[in-house]
Amino acid sequence: MGSFKKCALLALGIALGSSLQGIAQAGSYVDVLDLPAKPSALAVRSPLRDVAQAGQRLVAVGQRGHILYSDNGGKDWQQARVPVSADLNSVHFPTPQQGWAVGNDGVILHSSDAGASWNKQLDGRQIGERVLAHYQALAAAEPANETWAQYVAEGQRLVDEGADKPLLDVWFADARRGYAVGVFNLILHTEDGGQSWAPLQDRTDNPQSLHLNAISAVGEELYIAGEQGLLLKWDAAQQRFAALPTPYQGTWFGVVGKPGELLAYGLRGHVFRSGDGGQSWNQVETGLPVSITAGAVDARGDIWLFSLAGHALRGTGDGAGFAVVAQEALAPVAGVAQDGANQLVLVGERGVRTLALQ
Repeated sequence: MGSFKKCALLALGIALGSSLQGIAQAGSYVDVLDLPAKPSALAVRSPLRDVAQAGQRLVAVGQRGHILYSDNGGKDWQQARVPVSADLNSVHFPTPQQGWAVGNDGVILHSSDAGASWNKQLDGRQIGERVLAHYQALAAAEPANETWAQYVAEGQRLVDEGADKPLLDVWFADARRGYAVGVFNLILHTEDGGQSWAPLQDRTDNPQSLHLNAISAVGEELYIAGEQGLLLKWDAAQQRFAALPTPYQGTWFGVVGKPGELLAYGLRGHVFRSGDGGQSWNQVETGLPVSITAGAVDARGDIWLFSLAGHALRGTGDGAGFAVVAQEALAPVAGVAQDGANQLVLVGERGVRTLALQ
C-alpha cells in the first residue's frame, strides 16, 4: 500500500515535519497537535494521501488532519472528528471498526467506530522520551553492550528535536499488533492496540538510518520499503527486519503483490518483480519515466500500479508486464482502495476520484 504519502518527502518537496508547529488563532499560538481539525466543505477536494477500507466503508486521510469517510462507494463523504490538525500520511483498518492513522509530528490516531471519530494515542512530543527511556533501560541491563549507547544517543536526539518526527505509514495485523514507520529509521510497535508503543530501531538492518517509506504485508510476509534501495522483510527466527538484496539503488515507495508474486515500485517508473519472497528480482518495464506511487490488488487478483502523474497500469499475466489503462483525465494518485467489485477509489493532491474496473 505504499504511495505518494511516503514519496511526498521527495517528489513533492514536503519538508520533514511539514506541519507547522503552531497555528495562529485569535492572536494566540496553538500547536497543531492540540488543535482539532476544522470542518471544511472543500476537504474532499483537498490533498489526500491515503485511503483504506473499513468493512464496507472507505476512509481517507490528508492534510490539516482531514479524515473523510464514505458509505456509498466514494460518492458522498463526511468529515470525521479528529483531535489534531497535523498532516496525515497513512491509514489502515485491520478490522471493520478498528483503525489507525499516522502523520507528521509523530501523530498516531486510533478509531474504534470505523473512522467516524478518532483519538490520539501518541505524538512526536512523547516519542523521543519513550525511545530514550527504552534504550536507557536496555543499556542499564547490559552495560557491556556498546550498541545500546548508540541508541540512547539517538533517543536523546529525538528528545532534543521536539515533535518533528513524520510517520509515513502504518500497518496492523489485527486489532492489537501493529507497526508505524517513518523518517530516519523510526519504527514503533504495539502489542496492545496502541495503548503502548515500543521502538524497534535496533531490529532493522538499516545502519544508515534511512527513511522507512512504507510497510505492508504480501501474503504472510511483512515488508518495509525505504530510500536508497532499502528493502526489509520480517524474519521471525531472528525477530528483526532483515535486509533483502536490492535490485535498485533509488527510493522505493512500496511493495504490493500476492503469494508467490512480489512487486517493489519506486522512483522514475522503476518496478521489479520477485517470485521467491525478495531473494531475487527481475525488472518490469512500465514504459513510464515518472515515479510509481501506489499499488493494489483488486478482488480478481489483478495487480494495479499508479504513478505520480496519475497513470493507471494493470498487471498482465503473472505480473511480469503491465499495460496502461486509458482514463478521461489524469491526476496524481496517493493511495488506492477497492470499493465493491467494480471500481477502485483513488486519492491524491486533487482529492477523490474513481476508476471503473472492466
